[in-house]
Amino acid sequence: MTSDAAIFENHLIRRVYDEEDEIWWFSVIDVVQVLTDSANARDYWFKMKLRVRQEDGAELSTFCRQLKMRATDGKQRLTDAATAEGLLRIIQAIPSPKAEPIKLWLAKVGYERMQEMADPARSLDRARETWQKHGRSEKWIQQRMTGQETRNKLTDYWASHEIKQGEEFAILTNIIHQEWAEVSVKDHKNLKGLQDQNLRDHMSEAELIFTALAELSTRQMAENTDATGLTENKIAAKVGGRIAKNARKDFEEKTGTKVVTKDNYSKPLAVAATTIKNEDAT
Repeated sequence: MTSDAAIFENHLIRRVYDEEDEIWWFSVIDVVQVLTDSANARDYWFKMKLRVRQEDGAELSTFCRQLKMRATDGKQRLTDAATAEGLLRIIQAIPSPKAEPIKLWLAKVGYERMQEMADPARSLDRARETWQKHGRSEKWIQQRMTGQETRNKLTDYWASHEIKQGEEFAILTNIIHQEWAEVSVKDHKNLKGLQDQNLRDHMSEAELIFTALAELSTRQMAENTDATGLTENKIAAKVGGRIAKNARKDFEEKTGTKVVTKDNYSKPLAVAATTIKNEDAT
């Protein structure tokens, strides 16, 4: 899952995108805050669930699931999340002049995602704008997008050669990463102090380059041997990763600079006067 924040009338509304189901999950607390301007949106949401249960016998919690989202202190905390459809039901129980505007906003968010699915270039444009807002250099952005293209070609190969998306993709990705970086994906994220963030969005330019080299080499090896299935593609992954590892070691020896770094681009979620002040407990 990928998390970020959307903007509604200067309010940050946290959300998580479920790639498998292709759907956005929004923070209920954030939406309640927008609609009510409550001093304690979490408490309002708790009491509202009780009221609706007593009056209508309905359980608003059935529209929610608990997902980790970044709080104002930068930590990941569990919070109630709902899809646009679930939020529409929840909004009905909140008397607010902002109900209709936020319904239209939710529809627009969903429409933008459908546009991106029909035209992937829109998704790339949105990603570029997000990276620019986060202060990434044009050189970094270009390397990130080039690396993503290399990654997509590799996963396309896997998908057409009996590799299952999800667990098997993750297994091969980790083999490649362990080989070139001599550290697992999980340990690399831990080194950078990351949790559910995308590791590649926090890589240095050098890390992106060697990741791309490892994945390009893996695809070339797989294509050369027509690797099919997990066992054969594990071999290609090890060889491809090793090619990038040898290049990395040569680079480090010649430049005196380590490629794998703890540096990241994480910053605490910006908090304006209108931003959410109440977070769910862990």
